[in-house]
Amino acid sequence: MAAIDLPSFVADLKDHAADHGFHVHDERHFVETYSMRQAWEVDVHPEEACGGPLDLHLALEIEPRVVLAFEDLVADLGDEDEPEDRLSVNLTFTWSLPPLPKGPDLLVLATELAGIGGTGLPLEVSAIDSYARVTDAPERSLNIVATVPVSLAQVFMGTENLCDTLERCLTVSRYLLDRAPFWLDEVG
Repeated sequence: MAAIDLPSFVADLKDHAADHGFHVHDERHFVETYSMRQAWEVDVHPEEACGGPLDLHLALEIEPRVVLAFEDLVADLGDEDEPEDRLSVNLTFTWSLPPLPKGPDLLVLATELAGIGGTGLPLEVSAIDSYARVTDAPERSLNIVATVPVSLAQVFMGTENLCDTLERCLTVSRYLLDRAPFWLDEVG
C-alpha cells in the first residue's frame, strides 16, 4: 500500500477548484510503463467562461523516485511523528486562449499579472506570433504558466492548503477574460 494517496489528492483538488469558482471539464491520468512516472491533468475554467475563450490546464507530475523517497521517510516514523517537509511535487497551471488578432504587449501583461500572482503564484508570460500566409497579419498565441510546489508531507497529513493559489488563479483567469474580447478583436 502506498504511503501517500495522490489520486485522492487530485480528486480533492478538483472539488477544491469547484469551490473556488472553477468548472471542471476533464481529467486524465497517465502512467509511463517503463519509468512508472505519473501525471494527472485537469481542464478547468471559471464558471462564467463555460462557452470560452479561456481554458486553464492543471498538471501534477509525479516522479517515482520522489514518491519512493517519501515512502522511506514515512516508514521510519513513529505513530505520532510527522514527516519532514522536504519533498514536493510541482503543480503547473497553464492558461490558454485562441490565437489573438490583437495580441497584448507582453511586457505590460507580464507586469500586470505579476501584481496579481505575487510571489505565491509566479507567472511566466510568453507568446508566439504565427502567420497563416506571408501576406497575413500575425496572430499571437499567448502562453501563461505558473508552477507551485506541493508538499508531500502536507498532502500526507491532509493539511495542504491551495486556497490562496486557487483564488489567485481565478483572479488571473478573470483578468484574461476581461481583456480577451479586445485581443480577439470582438470589440467594435
